[in-house]
Amino acid sequence: MTAQSAAISETDLHAYVDGGLAQERRGEVETFLSGNPQEQARVRAYQEQNRLLHAFFDPVLAEPIPANWQTSARRWPFPAKAVAAALAWIVVGGILGWFLRGEIIGRSARDVDFARQAALAHTVYTPEVRHPVEVTAEQEEHLVNWLSKRLGGKLRVPHLIDLGYELVGGRLLPGDQGPVAQFMYQEPSGKRLTLYVKTDPSSERETAFRYSQQGKVTVFYWLDRRLSYALSGELPKDELLRVANAIYQRLNP
Repeated sequence: MTAQSAAISETDLHAYVDGGLAQERRGEVETFLSGNPQEQARVRAYQEQNRLLHAFFDPVLAEPIPANWQTSARRWPFPAKAVAAALAWIVVGGILGWFLRGEIIGRSARDVDFARQAALAHTVYTPEVRHPVEVTAEQEEHLVNWLSKRLGGKLRVPHLIDLGYELVGGRLLPGDQGPVAQFMYQEPSGKRLTLYVKTDPSSERETAFRYSQQGKVTVFYWLDRRLSYALSGELPKDELLRVANAIYQRLNP
């Protein structure tokens, strides 16, 4: 551990996420994060936690206060039992929030890792000229059946010819919790996209697209039924999102 990394505390990281650092200290934290990928992932997980909390609770804060909740100078409007019940729910909510905090951070960190793995696989295999895939698009049926069997779920390969991308083929890759499939697409200029797919036993059913920038590689990733998808490419964010939307729609006609 360097002297600089020792100087950046957990409190600094939380203050950075919450926007509570002075400009100079914020720059020191960003310098620290730029050389520590694991800490970057942790900070992204904290930021995702904040986003989820705001999404859940901001609408409640914006609601008007009911008329019968208005306090009066002459009378306290809440019966003692109601006050006690409210306090009990606050305590229970605090306890549940503390335990769920770890689950939210853990899930967010796993999401970041998934996007990073997809981007790494994209970076490794897209430059290949002679062997970019294990099985070419000419054997598409065999490719899909083989990868479906290995992943333990029925896969489908969306065709993107109308968007300018032709299927090159695919390959089997090792993942952190089992096998992963990678499908590769290419446009006439040689630009390539990869679709990274793994089975996901999680009970989380959110299908919203999430975005990650891994160096030069842009990634959009999402969960669809029991499969997780990550589309990677060296494209502008809006262009890659257009392709990701098309893929999702073709997988869910």
